[in-house]
Amino acid sequence: MPAKTDKTIKPIYVILGPDNFLVINRCEALLDELLTPEQRPMSLYQPRAEEANIADVLDELRTLPFLAERRVVLIKDADKFVTANREILERYFDAPSPTGVLILLMKSLDKRTKIAKKLPKVGQIIDVGEIKPWLLPKYAADYAKSKHAKTMSTPTAQLLVELVGDAPGRICSEIDKLAMYAADKNTITADHVETLIGHNRMFNAFAVIDAITAGDATAALTRLRKMFASDKSTHFTAIGAFAYHFRRLFSAKVMLEKGLSENQIAPKLNVWGNRQQPFFRQVNKITLEKIAVILSRLARIDYLIKTGQTTAPIAIEQLVLKLATKQ
Repeated sequence: MPAKTDKTIKPIYVILGPDNFLVINRCEALLDELLTPEQRPMSLYQPRAEEANIADVLDELRTLPFLAERRVVLIKDADKFVTANREILERYFDAPSPTGVLILLMKSLDKRTKIAKKLPKVGQIIDVGEIKPWLLPKYAADYAKSKHAKTMSTPTAQLLVELVGDAPGRICSEIDKLAMYAADKNTITADHVETLIGHNRMFNAFAVIDAITAGDATAALTRLRKMFASDKSTHFTAIGAFAYHFRRLFSAKVMLEKGLSENQIAPKLNVWGNRQQPFFRQVNKITLEKIAVILSRLARIDYLIKTGQTTAPIAIEQLVLKLATKQ
């Protein structure tokens, strides 16, 4: 795709957002507008933020481009760089290079600063923001469609988000793997997600819950610790795996109380083969009220983890111990 040559190109861009993956993606789209792939080696300068020297940055911006319409300077994680060089950047904003484009990737920018006030006049602020949790399934489905031309139903996308966590980067990475796994299929299904992503996590969560319902605290804690030790990503996905399984237990319990048989319920919840008997053993050992309490506790733990007030291994171990010993 050729780089843009019209006058809509700004000399300064600040891309803001708390999620690094989303910010980088938006930056890549902007770079595609500014430079062709062939121009990047000669016309793109991107020093590490902690090593960036303001004099070198300004020299690069003011150097005439070679075999391109412009030179681009990109600084990622630029918050500290901007703070350290605020006055010099303010002066540059008053007279930016006509052939240079400065891109700054930042977590946030105080709107009260002179830089923030000058930016709309000379450049552009691109606020990427963050994706609200309830919009992540749609984001996942849209990514699968746009990047891999594969469809994902809303329930499948929800399952993926539950198992992977709410980081867009991890979600997209898992969709990339799923697209390869689905091969020539046009649709990524819940079976694909369970087999490729969820199998080990759900199996491990199932094993922990099996020990909980049996009242074996030692086995429950041992299995939980092995779960965290064997897969570092469990720190981000354990809550989703446990919540997913307890929701299935809740659904099964409700359907049993409505008079459906285990054989009728099993296919509705994707419980097959030798998993059916252990699953319904768990269903029969737990009440709807207890499942509701557990789901509420998991939601609270999820909040505490995301706000840095606890860690997944500590919080889930405490919950498992309480459940297994009926505290």
